Amino acid sequence: MTDLKNDVKYVKGVGPSRAKSLNKLGIYTLEDLITYFPRGYEDRSQIKKIVDLADGEKATIEARAISSVNTRILGRNKSVEKLMVTDETDNCTITWFNQTYISKQIKRGGYYRFFGKVNVKIGLKEMMSPVFDEIGKSNNTGKIIPSYSLIYEIKPNTIRRIIQNGLEAAENIEETVPNYIVEKYNFIDYNTAIHQIHFPDSFDNFKKARRRLVFDELLAMQLGLLKLKGENNKEVKGIKYSKDVNMSDVINDLPFKLTGAQTRVLEEINKDMESDKPMNRLLQGDVGSGKTIVALISAYKAVKSGYQAVILAPTMILANQHLENCINTLGKYGIECVGLVGGMTAKQKRLALEKIESGEVDIIIGTHAILEENVVFNKLGLVVTDEQHRFGVKQRSTIVAKGDNPDVLVMSATPIPRTLALILYGDLDISIIDELPPNRKKIETVAVSKKMETRVNNFIREQVDSGRQAYIVCPLVEESENIEDDYLISATELAKKYQEEVFKNYRVECLHGKMRPKEKDEIMQRFKNGEIDILVSTTVIEVGVDVPNASLMVIENAERFGLAQLHQLRGRVGRGEYKSYCVLKYTGNSQNTRDRMETMVKTENGMIVAEKDLELRGSGDFFGTAQHGLPEFKIANLFNDVEQLKEVQALAIQLIGEDPTLSQQKNKKLNKLVESKFTVKEEITI
Repeated sequence: MTDLKNDVKYVKGVGPSRAKSLNKLGIYTLEDLITYFPRGYEDRSQIKKIVDLADGEKATIEARAISSVNTRILGRNKSVEKLMVTDETDNCTITWFNQTYISKQIKRGGYYRFFGKVNVKIGLKEMMSPVFDEIGKSNNTGKIIPSYSLIYEIKPNTIRRIIQNGLEAAENIEETVPNYIVEKYNFIDYNTAIHQIHFPDSFDNFKKARRRLVFDELLAMQLGLLKLKGENNKEVKGIKYSKDVNMSDVINDLPFKLTGAQTRVLEEINKDMESDKPMNRLLQGDVGSGKTIVALISAYKAVKSGYQAVILAPTMILANQHLENCINTLGKYGIECVGLVGGMTAKQKRLALEKIESGEVDIIIGTHAILEENVVFNKLGLVVTDEQHRFGVKQRSTIVAKGDNPDVLVMSATPIPRTLALILYGDLDISIIDELPPNRKKIETVAVSKKMETRVNNFIREQVDSGRQAYIVCPLVEESENIEDDYLISATELAKKYQEEVFKNYRVECLHGKMRPKEKDEIMQRFKNGEIDILVSTTVIEVGVDVPNASLMVIENAERFGLAQLHQLRGRVGRGEYKSYCVLKYTGNSQNTRDRMETMVKTENGMIVAEKDLELRGSGDFFGTAQHGLPEFKIANLFNDVEQLKEVQALAIQLIGEDPTLSQQKNKKLNKLVESKFTVKEEITI
């Protein structure tokens, strides 16, 4: 049996050079290749008569060439190729552009199969730029053809051929689940499922293959989570915090009034902290709903009860903002806060570590640096992780292990539909801040095509001239050959264009994740201080510093972002007293793009946005970044597959109840499946 971990470069038709291109798609091994599932299918198997062709449809015809291919040169490197074909019902003109080689491939009198888009004008049939095969030599027609997400270096025919070669190299792929499960659910075997998902003989076979592969993904996730929960949540005593320490001491001192939702959530957290069961709570709240102050008030309770608290943030920018808020809010109560981030000098870090271990500091705020082995707490009582989707389940366990069953508060601004949250975070109680502070103004959102660029630029000038500031967000850091769409402008290129041409009279800077931490912090601080008018950025600002004076968010190539991520980015503005706007610039006119833009324009409700994101985009990259520590969803869609998810969850609970470590002989395959899917990812750069 072929080792699926073999390097993809050894697959027939790949080699070292093409392997580098495949690597850009996340394909490194033979296993990666055969599990690089299609994003859609084209049914080229149904043969239509020419007389039945309809205008605008894509169709397959079988016909005889009744002319030679006629090539007409239109100019330098431009040509049009035409061919007349017929079947027993009617004639059809076949047209290609800039494909002179076709005249050598099609012979007058030969029989061919063509698949392409049809134009019908005054009864005359024409097929534009079709793919074709000689009858009896079918590669591109006469069957269901998969389509894949690609980069410009790899053509559709090439990836299909390589995957076909990969499937042949893999031979009989090993079964991933025990026979008793295959039989119980009447599944096709894994080997057949993998073959049929790529090259289905029929759509019925495709459905059977997809059902099986979705089941595998969801079962691996559910079993992995339940195993981890079993390891983390054995019947243990937690910290019972003092009832004499009142959160109201801080609440009554605040220069603003908490919302009813914040107060309700704090009551739930206070109740957890005063019980002897370890708190495991997910705190969901939309962008700007006030989760941070809830975390700080909870930390106050822990510290005044004699414990240390730690707040784990996904980026240094956000960690520094939390540190500043912590000092401003809790410093007056004699609480010592310290930062622990990757950009510190060796001396700064050493001093911080000494104070943490000795107990001189009460609240520690930092990034992944907190997870390192040399970080030793004196008496860790509360762990807060911000933006949980950027931290793996195992990373959460790592920080918790540094204390003696500390309480855990998981915060997320990514709205996760409640049913999904219960499944992903089944070990956590869920609190939701479903109310925005009264001072938050509605952000007016508009979606425009690229042809409106001049008007958008004029609006940017208006906002800056009135004293406001603007964000411009791009999906790329620098020009990349990987992207076939030449309209996709990078952050660095756009910033240069703005600085030298469009906005040369304004203060324009660029910010992206590849910069040194210190440089990023300096730019964000200057923007916050009003020393920069227009900040061109990647999504590094998605969970960035609050800038109340920023009133405009322009997102380039908005169709390239998930709705949840667009919603997060939009939340960077509207944080002050000024009317704020979000402009979504998009390219393309597909129904999916129009639906997504319409959702963003119509609603500011993060939960509605999240539901629509799952429906339209699937769950593979729902959170904007890979789901660190959780299996990547290559085929499952947690919106459309929710019924199967419930079925899988029930099975997983039963299996873990009977065999908590999946160590029984009959479950060896399941344990292997879980271990192959669950990995601890490194720190992400955004």
